[in-house]
Amino acid sequence: MTKANDIPRTTLRQRIGSFVVQRQAVLRDYFSAISGSMGRLVFSLIYFIALANTLSIADFGLFATASAAGVMLSRTLAFGFISALYRTATIRPRLIGSYTAGFLMLAALSLPVLVAASALTWFLFFSTSMPAAIFAAVIFAEALLWRPVEVAMIVNNGLGRFGRAAVLAILTAAIKAAAAALFIFWPSHTVGAWAGFYIASNLVSLALAFGFFYPRQRLRLTPDLYWRRLSDSIYVAGAEVLFYLQMEFDKLLVLAMGGPHLAGIYAIVMRLVDLTAIPIRTFSMMLVQRMMRMPEMLARLKVKVGIEAGILIVSTSALLFLAVVLYFYPNFLGRNVAEAGPLVGLALFVPALRNLVEYHAELLFARGQTLIRAANLAMLAGLKAALLSLLLMRVADTETLVWMLNGMFALLYLASAAVTYTALRRPARAI
Repeated sequence: MTKANDIPRTTLRQRIGSFVVQRQAVLRDYFSAISGSMGRLVFSLIYFIALANTLSIADFGLFATASAAGVMLSRTLAFGFISALYRTATIRPRLIGSYTAGFLMLAALSLPVLVAASALTWFLFFSTSMPAAIFAAVIFAEALLWRPVEVAMIVNNGLGRFGRAAVLAILTAAIKAAAAALFIFWPSHTVGAWAGFYIASNLVSLALAFGFFYPRQRLRLTPDLYWRRLSDSIYVAGAEVLFYLQMEFDKLLVLAMGGPHLAGIYAIVMRLVDLTAIPIRTFSMMLVQRMMRMPEMLARLKVKVGIEAGILIVSTSALLFLAVVLYFYPNFLGRNVAEAGPLVGLALFVPALRNLVEYHAELLFARGQTLIRAANLAMLAGLKAALLSLLLMRVADTETLVWMLNGMFALLYLASAAVTYTALRRPARAI
């Protein structure tokens, strides 16, 4: 006969067992995903070192700025329908075939918008410094070759196949690193010559992603499904363009106001900042998935503060470590990078503040508050453009400019936090 006091003990044991199993699953998924980030970080660093020290600093600045424009413009592909595809993979995976067909259809329809936006960007920022054909090649590689590779990673992450997404991330980063290494031995080291290598590396990555990593489902056009999601997707596309505008517009401004050489120095510093953010993005991606399923998880102040403090500490520590290495070993990342090396430590808090603004955008996406997210990013883009333009006009030396970026990004963080946490007080939107 079972004793009464044995029932609570059994229940407690079951609860503890369930808790441990759940935490083990979360840790397993996180380490699968972070392995991809760390592998990608290693190959991205190799790619960066090879390219930054093969191109001249001015040409590297031109390519980095054109690539940043391509990343921004690629968010118009399929009018943002990638967000609907990601939600489908996360919540209703049996519909991936239908939503993939919708993505392909909308991608074709979005091409005139992409071409027009690219032409306008070239005219405003690159017409005096880069031939249209080279700029078009970089945009083609970023928007029509690399962006679909990201779609394959996004869908695998949505399905919980973090290991497959991690392997794809590592392999594609290795392909780009190999292209940059081969470019060292190419007789011409111009940005035009590199554009050909860049297209080839992204084309190989695209074939790999859809040949071996994309889930196999029959493509079925189901327009009724798409129209319900299209308005939300357009909000997301606008928000994504605005997000990358406020992330990358600084490179365009530095090129326009400071010239290719200053743009190259600035691009090197910000690329090193970006590399420290790769592991943080993995954490944000998994947190967003969890929030889609459990919108109430950020109700406690302790959790909110803990997450932001963790992002701050990890991001700052990573850049501090890199700054110390470059201080004692200036040529550790190559001759061209050594010229920008002393500036890295001056941007100490920039990675954390950028990562926190990116985290705020992910929170609003997870909650389905896409319109507020778009408005927040538009506000940040305008504020960043105004502040950076003021700095470029008032500050003469590069060291002071980089140091004052900490204050600029602090203001952007405070503005983003005010909008985000005010919005989070509202009920989460049904997804």
